[in-house]
Amino acid sequence: MQNKEGQRRLFLLLQLLLEQTDEVHSVSSGDVLQFWASNGIPANRKNVYSDIQLLMDFGLDVICVRSAQNRYCIGSRLLELPELKLLVDAVESSHLITEKKSAALIEKLGHLTSRHNAALLNRPVYMDGTAKPDNEAVYYAIDTIQTAIHEQRAISFRYFEYTPKKEKVLKHKGYRYGFSLYALIWNRDFYYAVGWSEKHGKLAQFRVDRMTAIRESDAPYTADPSFDPASYIREVFGMYHDAPKRVTLLCENRTMRSVIDHFGEDVATEVVDAKHFRAAVDVAPTPPFFSWVFTFGGAIRIESPADVLARMKEMAAWLCI
Repeated sequence: MQNKEGQRRLFLLLQLLLEQTDEVHSVSSGDVLQFWASNGIPANRKNVYSDIQLLMDFGLDVICVRSAQNRYCIGSRLLELPELKLLVDAVESSHLITEKKSAALIEKLGHLTSRHNAALLNRPVYMDGTAKPDNEAVYYAIDTIQTAIHEQRAISFRYFEYTPKKEKVLKHKGYRYGFSLYALIWNRDFYYAVGWSEKHGKLAQFRVDRMTAIRESDAPYTADPSFDPASYIREVFGMYHDAPKRVTLLCENRTMRSVIDHFGEDVATEVVDAKHFRAAVDVAPTPPFFSWVFTFGGAIRIESPADVLARMKEMAAWLCI
């Protein structure tokens, strides 16, 4: 009986320290004794010292401030407060996670710190205007897909799109796609499943939040040892759909940060005058690249080659129709 009481006393002490203390908030020996007493555990100061030492021997970072009545708090944790804030911001601002799921995840993250710090995690993150989804099925879809990738198993699914009236309809009258998964790719706040499509007879990607009725398939898995996720991202999701060309851009100085963000710090640049610099970039002249240039409203202009500039003008004319 005494052994069980000692174990319960130790676990209660651990609970008190984890929930109530951090580097700013501590508890005294008296606080520990009072907490034990409120839970029906008779104890003395020797029990406090010995149990604290047991937790420290176990590897818990307990900070002891020695005084007339020692004070104790948890020092380092698995995740520190700045790290938890970063994770909360990512959850709160994600367009993939519903509001309900965001609240549940943030509450769980709060259990990884003291209740004082948990209160600091409950703060709004202002998003860019894109609405959060209302369908939580995507979480289970991601789990199924990741398992299939790990086990190299084929899946099948249906895929939906939207009508002009914003109604969801299954493509090809509910056709079930056979798919051998290679990778999950996160791009512009959406997950894409990449793999071998039996219908298309080639590599393909599908938005995960538009895949439905996902299940494992008895069909054989089609492997592709040459598949390289990094190359696939550059070619399909980046600005490199075709063979890259060297394109010269005339840029206003204020756009340097954006040029570096897109092309890296090694991008070749030169000063033109007090207001402009020139950048030479290797990129394919495709709509993703032109749309990027358009976003700067003339602050970035294509200088050469002439055929790329002509394609840019054609695209601009087409957009004005």
